[in-house]
Amino acid sequence: MKKLSFILAISALLPIGTSAQQNKPENPSGVTIARLRYDGGGNWYWGRSAIPNMHKFLAENTRIKVVDKEVTVRATDPELFQYPFLFLTGHGNIRFSDDEVVALRTYLENGGFLFANDSYSLAEAFRREIARVFPDKELVELPFSHPIYHCLYDFPNGLPKIHKHDGKPPQGFAIVVNDRVVVFFDYECDIGDGWEDAEVYNDPPEKHLAALKFGANLVTYALTH
Repeated sequence: MKKLSFILAISALLPIGTSAQQNKPENPSGVTIARLRYDGGGNWYWGRSAIPNMHKFLAENTRIKVVDKEVTVRATDPELFQYPFLFLTGHGNIRFSDDEVVALRTYLENGGFLFANDSYSLAEAFRREIARVFPDKELVELPFSHPIYHCLYDFPNGLPKIHKHDGKPPQGFAIVVNDRVVVFFDYECDIGDGWEDAEVYNDPPEKHLAALKFGANLVTYALTH
């Protein structure tokens, strides 16, 4: 099985308000959050300001080296293995081809990380498709003691509630392989929309900041586990 050849661009992690490395797009060891494209009719492209804002937050508040560029990949693209962190979002249906199922499992079992954001109405299709990728695993809800909730910023009560959706409590689910979270799925929360420009949804500053901080936790976990 192909081994994932990621260069982890992280030397130390700093709390918010501390000086950090600036973006250096020419640095080949920098991290870029890549957007995962899928078929099925769901709007995989949703939220164009989300990733740029997350890149900016990482660059200004951590020492994670960031390459701020727009990257869209399919699971079967050869360059997938250049990106340690995938972002999947949208509304409605998802469908992976058989080849994408195999490729995504290979990526995730060899160091990759997928953050799946339920922007709204994505849950049913995502659960179906991730079960095809990992038929031998279950999406399990992570306890609030898990390092994802504490590795950089502290979230003692789990996910912050960004948008109302159906009014249910936010939940964080995961696929775990060899004691490592390889897929994180936020439900009834919408962290990804919280990354977007605040005026898109008129989110209050504290929710926008909470979403960015939790995103930093996810990237930190992906790079260090």
